[in-house]
Amino acid sequence: MLLCLLVWAGQQVIVSRLGATESLFPLVREYWLPWLVSCWLGAMLYFGYSLFRAHGETLLPGLVMVLTSLINVVLDPLFIFTLDTGLAGAAWATVCAFGAGCVVIFTGLVRRRLIRLPSHAARVRSGLTRLSSFMLPSTLSQLMPPLSAMLATALVAVHGEHAVAAWGLGSRIELLSIVVVLALTMAMPPMIGRLRGSGNIEQIRLLVRTAVTFVLLWQLALAMLLVLVSAPLSDVLISDPTTAALLADYLWRVPPSYGALGVCMILVSACNAMGMPRLALVMSALRLLGCYLPLLWLGSTLDGLNGLLLGAMAGNLLAGLMSWHLYRTWCIRAQSDPGRAAAKAGL
Repeated sequence: MLLCLLVWAGQQVIVSRLGATESLFPLVREYWLPWLVSCWLGAMLYFGYSLFRAHGETLLPGLVMVLTSLINVVLDPLFIFTLDTGLAGAAWATVCAFGAGCVVIFTGLVRRRLIRLPSHAARVRSGLTRLSSFMLPSTLSQLMPPLSAMLATALVAVHGEHAVAAWGLGSRIELLSIVVVLALTMAMPPMIGRLRGSGNIEQIRLLVRTAVTFVLLWQLALAMLLVLVSAPLSDVLISDPTTAALLADYLWRVPPSYGALGVCMILVSACNAMGMPRLALVMSALRLLGCYLPLLWLGSTLDGLNGLLLGAMAGNLLAGLMSWHLYRTWCIRAQSDPGRAAAKAGL
């Protein structure tokens, strides 16, 4: 909530730095209030999901995810067109969807007694100490993708509003394309946690290898499909021919690297679940600050928007290779010197 309030207070400065013109400020003010409310509700909803999954209950969070998506799909046209709320209507639809999800999830948490107030102050201090050792590096790791997305948008904005529109829609397609990867990053931690608790490290490595192989094959098939339908899909999604052509270029170049991106996401999630938040933070930092953003900037500098798209693809591919190398290096060290490997990884 504090972060949402800070973003609301600095909205004009933020959008100005991202390359927006003054004509967009009224639209931003109209949209950002419901959007920030939806961000807070979404954060609470995902917190509730994680509590269920930590207890091995994945069915209800999955059903609520489907429910919130359906509510959003139904309410979007109703708010945007029927009630004539425009762009803000999309955000209000998300507020309603996430609000309904929160009611279901937190009612379930209370009924199952999976959440309660601590009994005394010492328990609070002990819990905060344990949480902070994992939470601080994990929080930094989770903050990097949205911060890098802002910086990437600033780089894209140099090439004009059509480029920003195509990039924004391409990012939404990316989110849909990696939905299976996101599902795995949520489903694997409870399994890894249980295996780690029983000391079955070899089974964890087998699980990670299986997930990585599946993600590479799945994303490769999906990328081929997106490449084949890039032109007709762009024409369907966008009426402006210039933006549609840019989106088609995006779908030709960036999706083939989603497999490598998925590998990095899987390994970051696995490292956090294995109690290695520092290694996960290193992977996230190197992916975004050492691979993705530098190659994005370099491609944009050398060959404009076309180079920027190639830079995005190369950044994702390099990030996947880098994260796998770090993970394999840790596995080798863990076999030869378990204590030292655990200390370096943040156990």
